Amino acid sequence: MNNIVVSVENVSKKYCKSLKRSMLYGMADIVRNSIGKSSNSFKLRKKEFWALKDVSFELKKGETLGIIGPNGAGKSTMLKMLNGIFWPDKGRIVVRGKVGALIEVGAGFHPMLSGRENIYINGAILGMNRSEINRKFDQIVEFSEVGDFIDTPVKYYSSGMFVRLGFSIAVHSNPDILLVDEILSVGDLNFQAKSKKKIVDLLDRGISIVLVSHNLNLISTICKQTLYLSKTYDYFKGDTIDIIDKYRESILEKSKNTESFGTGEIVIKDVTVLDRNNVKSKEFKTDETVIVEIKYKAMSEIRNPVFAIAIFNLDGTQIAGIRTDMDNIYTGILNGEGVVRIILDRISLLPGVYSISANIFEKNGLSFYSRVINITGFKILGGKKVYGYISLPHKWIIE
Repeated sequence: MNNIVVSVENVSKKYCKSLKRSMLYGMADIVRNSIGKSSNSFKLRKKEFWALKDVSFELKKGETLGIIGPNGAGKSTMLKMLNGIFWPDKGRIVVRGKVGALIEVGAGFHPMLSGRENIYINGAILGMNRSEINRKFDQIVEFSEVGDFIDTPVKYYSSGMFVRLGFSIAVHSNPDILLVDEILSVGDLNFQAKSKKKIVDLLDRGISIVLVSHNLNLISTICKQTLYLSKTYDYFKGDTIDIIDKYRESILEKSKNTESFGTGEIVIKDVTVLDRNNVKSKEFKTDETVIVEIKYKAMSEIRNPVFAIAIFNLDGTQIAGIRTDMDNIYTGILNGEGVVRIILDRISLLPGVYSISANIFEKNGLSFYSRVINITGFKILGGKKVYGYISLPHKWIIE
């Protein structure tokens, strides 16, 4: 039990959609508490809603916990409660140790003061005394790459400069627990790489880290355990790869679209994913055969329409695009209903969840007959940590 630094037990947090009502409720709660009555925080009043509901987890010393989920699921709210900015309306949070937090761009910075002055203010907020800040000042400035702007009022800083300076102060404050929100991705690629290395260094020193991010690659690289918060108040915690897969599947299910766009002379009726035996399937392994079947209906004779599919990862990046015209395939004169199949003999995608969009357009490529985005998808099974999106045939030679 002594190595548990964060304990969250059945925690719930509610907000009010009306600022006026929120202030009135706050005053009423203060009055009730002052006379020894409960504020009934477990009940929703008019215009109130639960941002988080009955969430529990533990974080051990030296562990890194990722928190993922859609916007509005309560990720940042949880981080702010761990930092003591908000109190839960229900449940209990116990944090053992000194907390360093980087939750919002410029949080705790006074815009009219210089970077130098804000280092001392922010450092003091994070529990550093003046002599400690003096000793680490040059390291903080060097890591933040603020340089000649250290004596410039921070209101003139870019968002990237805010993040670099705030992160640098936080990681040099010797926290026992570091809380980092999505804003780590605001910095440039060089700073992101340097920040990741610093996080690894902190982990080697036994510091616990809670990281909120939409960057699933970052989460899978840094975090062994991940908490997935959903808008339906469900939550899942476990091995990062398993939890990320569950999150991706939920996104895929919600993002399905059956609405077709285009001129409509020929339309996509359905898109199905099949295995090598022409059986519907959603799960495959790298290098297995995947068949994508497009069912269409032509309202009249259409000469040589172009069929195409695009495969995306769930970050929205297009991984592949396949077109009949690029493969010199003549589709003929189509009329009525029919089927087109694309056979991928050896799917080279690495483990993850992928979505498929399908198009039919004129051979000149100027207009779409039919276009359906994210109409279906499939999962490549893995179970191990992987980097990138595709598997390249290769061999090693060591001399």
